[in-house]
Amino acid sequence: MRRTHVSSPPPDPTGAPHQGTSDDTQQRVRPARGGGVALLAVALAGALAMPAAAAVRPHGAEPDSEPAAQVEWGECPADVADEAAPYVLTCAKVPVPLDYADPDGEQIELQISRLASDNPAERRGVLLLNPGGPGGSGLTQPSFLMSRGVPDSVLEAYDLIGMDTRGVGHSTRIDCGFTAGGDYFSNIPPYAVDDAAVVEHAKVVKAAAEQCAANDGNGLLRHVSTANMARDLDSIRAALGEEKASYLGYSYGSALGAAYASMFPGTADRVVLDSNVGDTHLNQERLRTFALGMEQTFPDFAKWAAKRHTAYGLGRTPAQVRAGYFETAEQLDRSPVLGVDGALFRQVVFGGLYSPLSYARTAQAWQSLRDGDAAAARTLLDGNLLDGVLPDGAAVGADAEASPLSNALSVFIASTCNDSEWPEDVRSYRRAVAEDRERFPMFGAASANILPCAYWSEPVEPPVRISDQGPHNVLILQNRRDPVTPLAGGQRLHEKFGDRSRLVTVDGSGHGVYALGDNACALNIGTTYLVEGKMPRRDVACPAG
Repeated sequence: MRRTHVSSPPPDPTGAPHQGTSDDTQQRVRPARGGGVALLAVALAGALAMPAAAAVRPHGAEPDSEPAAQVEWGECPADVADEAAPYVLTCAKVPVPLDYADPDGEQIELQISRLASDNPAERRGVLLLNPGGPGGSGLTQPSFLMSRGVPDSVLEAYDLIGMDTRGVGHSTRIDCGFTAGGDYFSNIPPYAVDDAAVVEHAKVVKAAAEQCAANDGNGLLRHVSTANMARDLDSIRAALGEEKASYLGYSYGSALGAAYASMFPGTADRVVLDSNVGDTHLNQERLRTFALGMEQTFPDFAKWAAKRHTAYGLGRTPAQVRAGYFETAEQLDRSPVLGVDGALFRQVVFGGLYSPLSYARTAQAWQSLRDGDAAAARTLLDGNLLDGVLPDGAAVGADAEASPLSNALSVFIASTCNDSEWPEDVRSYRRAVAEDRERFPMFGAASANILPCAYWSEPVEPPVRISDQGPHNVLILQNRRDPVTPLAGGQRLHEKFGDRSRLVTVDGSGHGVYALGDNACALNIGTTYLVEGKMPRRDVACPAG
């Protein structure tokens, strides 16, 4: 689950790549905060020369002593530098074991990035970042957060460390070889209009699982898991020469952070988990909550659209907007526009709920598809409205070619399927879809639909168990209305961590709180904790605004 799917236009690159240096006080370029913001894109393949080897340890073992820093910072790959511009990042590679049960065996590489503190007197360490996914590139996360106005006190206190987790982008990667316009194009299953649609989709995901197995040329596929990514986080910490590392993770990044805090309580410092899965892994139960999230979040969009009925014509009341959603989906099932049927329309609207900033573009697309305006719809769909649903810039039904989302799709499948056991009987998914179509009519027959995990090998190890034993160091941030990680996820995670955590509930809508939303209360609490280490004495309910 990436943090967001609906993309705004990127700013023009105005900064040239900076020559890397091992000096932690490298210069940052800082334009005004009000500029355009580009959301993270799927990383392209690339490589840098391997730096000096980093020390690694098997499983969750913590060190008796720490090594000195063992990374060599240099220029980032060109696509990363371009996306980060005008901010300047440096990059390095860290070798880690393919299999932590065999730490001296085959090694893979992790690409990491850094936005270094320029105030050594205030620097207290590193802040490891994860934008979500699993499968999303995090190399430009430091510059993305800086562009969103992360306070200077945080930028001075930490080197912001981004990364491509194992399998992703510029790290040693996996790729199932999915094609643009192919049958498998989204990590969120399609809405099943009836029971036969579940059976038909089972053929698609079975083929996807087999395709992944056939393309596992480097043997990494079975070792892409949240547990191994958490071990990688601690290997990165050690390679950076840090006794402890703080962490900020969004969406799936909350699951990774929960695993890190549980497996490495002695070296995980200040941990902030934002927009929460509710555990250390995404299983069938968690995926089905996407439908709950849409039901809880759609009313915010419906109120917004009803106030703008004259502009978009989606309904004069929230109830009319909701009714129009079902009418448009059924209309597109009968007569697709540019190949966009009712199932894909539902995914467009679901993705549009990730941020209120996406409401206008979502309303435009809805209006164009409802009216059968193919020219307008093409402009909108090619403009990244379906980012994360269809490959960027690829027309629906295009000739088969490598999908730019193939790597992200592959890592999502591998991590999700390797983390926990999934039902293997298609009949169980047929029952789940029938149940959720009634419980959550807007999206239930999508999020309950079958995944490639039904045809995956058994996990190598069980899911990481959240530990309530350890320091009081986990701050949980959660919007009340979130389409992909509903409030229940934050509450469940807080319950599992017990006294180790505090829950900050925000009266807000969308996916992402700290620096991504506009809530002053949550921003202040998160910043105070990261910079000063002060946790709220009790759970906090932040009002809107």
